[in-house]
Amino acid sequence: MAKFTITRGKYEGIQACADDHGVIAAAAMDQRGSLKKAIAKARGSDVDDTALTEFKTAVTRVLTKHASAILMDPEYGLPALEARAPGTGVLLAYEKTGYDVTVKGRLPDLLGPWSVRRLKESGADAIKILLYYNPFDDGAINEIKHAFIERIGAECVANDISFFLEPICYDDNVGAESSFEFAQVKPKYVTAYMEEFSKPQYGVDVLKVEVPVNVKFVEGMRVYSGQKAQSRDEAKELFQQAADATKKPFIYLSAGVTDEVFRETLELAAEAGTPFSGVLCGRATWQDGIAVYGQQGAGALEEWLEDRGVKNIEALNQVLAQGAKPWWTFYGGKDQIEVVEM
Repeated sequence: MAKFTITRGKYEGIQACADDHGVIAAAAMDQRGSLKKAIAKARGSDVDDTALTEFKTAVTRVLTKHASAILMDPEYGLPALEARAPGTGVLLAYEKTGYDVTVKGRLPDLLGPWSVRRLKESGADAIKILLYYNPFDDGAINEIKHAFIERIGAECVANDISFFLEPICYDDNVGAESSFEFAQVKPKYVTAYMEEFSKPQYGVDVLKVEVPVNVKFVEGMRVYSGQKAQSRDEAKELFQQAADATKKPFIYLSAGVTDEVFRETLELAAEAGTPFSGVLCGRATWQDGIAVYGQQGAGALEEWLEDRGVKNIEALNQVLAQGAKPWWTFYGGKDQIEVVEM
């Protein structure tokens, strides 16, 4: 079997974001507009950009002691990176937050003053892109998105830095992503995009993906809502099908669910034998601290993080220790990887 070849910069970037066992246990703190609105709601008044940076700094200072990497945005989060624990990898977001609701297709855009080179010079070990993607959308819309990812992949190759892609599936004709109707079609959407973005022209190194089921609609789960989209056995099969569709290491995102729901989801993935290589977990760990920060300030937030936030992330790390596989497992083991100079 031929060895998998990877350039040194990409290899070292993934390794920087993983722990000593090759598992990516990363914290996500790149929320921008949604976080600002949530803080303002908790405070009962408008907040300025300094509140975002202050919140991100507190989360970074506390949680990176228990994480292998931190995902941050360059708009408000660069000062927060100075507070991270030694040895913590850095992923920097390259996309603008949100999308233009007046244009069909949830088209992506990049942060104007930034490039991959500039993000790397600012301390990035890896570049992250979020892409709203419906595999079954109008062909012209998806061609735009495919070309967009190809460009970013080429930019990452040119700068020899690892590329983490986060596709988020949707279908405006089906309904909200949290709905029962969407839970019924979500598995085929996730499976399709995992297959698509494994293709070599995109230059993706790690896929940051959604779980293929909504566990609230999986009969037998603790959080089961009573409305069945799949049984546990059917859900496990869907996990396996999605994993089989990709040729890249992948990690799961928490997608805003509670930490209890995310842990139970990962336990199901592990039970299915899914070879996921870790997580990028944000709101599930720290979202309940927003109200604390809004009402009581940064000091109270840090106290909450040291207690509840740390408990959340340590519980998550226990699940990863039992279920996650090293990222190099996808290539047959670490000894099957050949690192080459660019």
